[in-house]
Amino acid sequence: MSEAPGRVDDEHARLVFDVFAQACTSRVTLEHVTGRWGILAMAALRDGTLRFNALRRRVGGVSEKMLAQTLQALERDGFVRRDAQPTIPPKVEYSLTESGAKTAELLMGLIDFVESQMPEVMEANARYDAAKGL
Repeated sequence: MSEAPGRVDDEHARLVFDVFAQACTSRVTLEHVTGRWGILAMAALRDGTLRFNALRRRVGGVSEKMLAQTLQALERDGFVRRDAQPTIPPKVEYSLTESGAKTAELLMGLIDFVESQMPEVMEANARYDAAKGL
């Protein structure tokens, strides 16, 4: 008996994922979401649909190649939707899926917290550097 397209069969539904286990596939997905460019791309897309170059400008410092690879990985994982319209020149837009939007909200909580901690982080950096003679 075959499953409907996009449905997870019962065997996969019973799998247990453990990000601390070396061979667990959830590690790869976690890296896609929380890697330097993944977290920034998802946070930028939280504000709405963007074309590739607009997203690249929003995520300062990312190369075209790295952004393309990041978006491809996030699309494969089901967090990002790529909409290519058959126009000349082609118009490609990126947006978050429902799962991507939920994930981006969680990432924004982390981003907001880290930004709020920066005065303390900078003080800790200065203390560390002074103690190490840097």
